[in-house]
Amino acid sequence: MRRVMIIFLALSLVTVGIWAQDEGGFNFQAGIVLGTDVITDQAGNPETWNNLGFQPDLGFGKFGIGFDFTMRFHLMPSDSEAIEVYPGDWVPDYEGSGKSLLDLYLPKIMYFRYGMRGDPLYAKLGSIEDLTLGNGFIVGNYANTRFLPGQRIFGLQLNLDGGLFDFPFVGLELLTGNLAQLDVIGGRLYIRPMVTTGLPLLEDLQVGVTAAMDNKPELYVDTPLGNAPVAVYGADLFLPLIKSQLFPLAAFTEIAFEPNDRTGFMVGAGGRLVGIITYGAQLRILGAGFIPVYFDANYDVFRALKSDIMETTPTGDGSIGWLAKAGMSLLDDKLFFDVSMDGPFKAIPAVAALNPNQADYPHLRGVAGIGEGFLGGFFFDFSYEKYFLGMDNSFFADLVDPNNAVITAAVNFRTGAAVFTLLYNLTYNPDSPNNFDVTSSLQSSIKF
Repeated sequence: MRRVMIIFLALSLVTVGIWAQDEGGFNFQAGIVLGTDVITDQAGNPETWNNLGFQPDLGFGKFGIGFDFTMRFHLMPSDSEAIEVYPGDWVPDYEGSGKSLLDLYLPKIMYFRYGMRGDPLYAKLGSIEDLTLGNGFIVGNYANTRFLPGQRIFGLQLNLDGGLFDFPFVGLELLTGNLAQLDVIGGRLYIRPMVTTGLPLLEDLQVGVTAAMDNKPELYVDTPLGNAPVAVYGADLFLPLIKSQLFPLAAFTEIAFEPNDRTGFMVGAGGRLVGIITYGAQLRILGAGFIPVYFDANYDVFRALKSDIMETTPTGDGSIGWLAKAGMSLLDDKLFFDVSMDGPFKAIPAVAALNPNQADYPHLRGVAGIGEGFLGGFFFDFSYEKYFLGMDNSFFADLVDPNNAVITAAVNFRTGAAVFTLLYNLTYNPDSPNNFDVTSSLQSSIKF
């Protein structure tokens, strides 16, 4: 399987490179980065390292590739040593990390891309921030960036529309979270059976099938229990009802299947009002033990806990759940925020189970940001995701409690060619000495 993926990747790079030659001129820029990283060692304790990096970027039309050659080091770690280089960035299986050569050196490619989202062909390799397959009931806002800055993971997303070959009836979306490990893999194949009929509404109908799998659900666990791979698959429909620029509206539905006869069904609608206000709602019918959006934004953090649930036979009754979301985006997405909340209609369990299912509790996800050029030299991104609302305290007390939360923030300030960046991640981890994994970096970079 790995050889097939590598061959496919090589052919894709060659093909994209040939196509890119007709798309525009060549450009090159590079940056030098200097700063500090706070990363967690094998024992869960934070360590501060200096870093120095060289980050070249090459562009050729729609094709672009960037590299990140960064070295972490300590100056004068002892009286007899002038510099200590962090071996974990270069030495395979350092301190039993399990990292191979591919794990270490593929992420030196910061990104590879062809095209933009929405193009008939869009390919991106490297960091994945918010990938959704279909309606997002199986894979929604998936990211492989939860271990930055300590660990960069090299993944792949590929969108291919048959319209590129004058065959608009089909399309394909592919995902792998980590090309070195081929752990999380998935894809969606969809058809537009009525696209050439000219019939209102039905010409834009999409019928899709999605499958996603985690081959190594305990990849980041120190003492794995031997959990089996987890496979989730399903089918979906997507139908734009109103295509007006002022009030677009789409309806969608999806059914999904998880291990041990877990089944979930969703029907929903959403759109973007006057190009500014985003909105959406879903009604969910969940079988016992079913976890909606199994591969979500923080999947890498909670994957082992989810696989523990999948190992068991579900008990109890199913439930009916809901999701509501709203947001706003202004000035070509330079100012944006989005909040979504989901949960069951039934009461929150009075006593938490030993290994609780997140679908039994309300869940909140919020993102906000200001793009470059809107607020002087400042631009930032922020996200807050909170699971198991109401499990430890009252609903509103839990809302601001960092337990079972994942918080990320990136604050940037540009002056001339220099950019100063503060990156901060806080993730709840009850197995950590302080109940949290905290990683951060402070760096300055200069583009030339």
